[in-house]
Amino acid sequence: MDYIKKKLISLLEEDIGFEDITSKILPDVEAKGVVIAKEDCYVSCLEYGKFLFEYQGCKVKLLKKDGEFAKKGEKILEVSGNIKNILSTERTVLNILSRAFGITTVTKKCSQRVKARVAATRKTLMRYLDKKAVEIGGGDTHRYRLDDMILIKDNHIAVLGMEECIKKAKKLSFSKKIEVEVTRKEDAIKAAELGADIIMLDNMSPEEIKDVVETLKREDLRDKVLIEVSGGVTPDNIEEYDFGDIISMGFLTHSVRSIDISLEIV
Repeated sequence: MDYIKKKLISLLEEDIGFEDITSKILPDVEAKGVVIAKEDCYVSCLEYGKFLFEYQGCKVKLLKKDGEFAKKGEKILEVSGNIKNILSTERTVLNILSRAFGITTVTKKCSQRVKARVAATRKTLMRYLDKKAVEIGGGDTHRYRLDDMILIKDNHIAVLGMEECIKKAKKLSFSKKIEVEVTRKEDAIKAAELGADIIMLDNMSPEEIKDVVETLKREDLRDKVLIEVSGGVTPDNIEEYDFGDIISMGFLTHSVRSIDISLEIV
């Protein structure tokens, strides 16, 4: 959590600069504010907003729990303290929470529509926060970092070839799963035969994905690998790609729309 705290403080300091010059016109008085959802959503990462307000000397009462649904107009948290401290922290907190709520909401909706496990990618803006919001929405975080798992992609294969890549990868660590990215059925079969743990079917059409899965079954290879579908998947078409074990979506973090929330002084 120390790593996250440093990131959050850095975001706050970046926004405040030397001082919140506008709030200097206000008296040093105690006030109370509420964060309100201005549209239906699922909430997440509330502890990050709480931390930032408390870092500024404010007191916070959470009115929702991570993963809970909030209707338009519902209060999400209450904050009390010096009015200057509340207002100087407001925008950073709202930016973080509105993005997190957006990611959690779309992840939740996608997960409810398919049998496969919905996963994020590394196409993130705020790495840990984005991944945490996906997790709270019922999705899989996939890789947080490059050292989480061996993922052999097209550029690795272009240098060594698939067989040599997998051979060398198996020598790296007994504890790391090996995933291979492919764009053709023939390569998917080859990766399974060479002992890959996971095969990523990248940018294939639903028809191509179905063909790969059926071929792996005929070759008695399907139960030996996990199938990850990736590329071109959106909330609008996700059900068309529901043939594998995992559907990874860059959309969850690179195209998500932030939820509209506001802080009102009461």
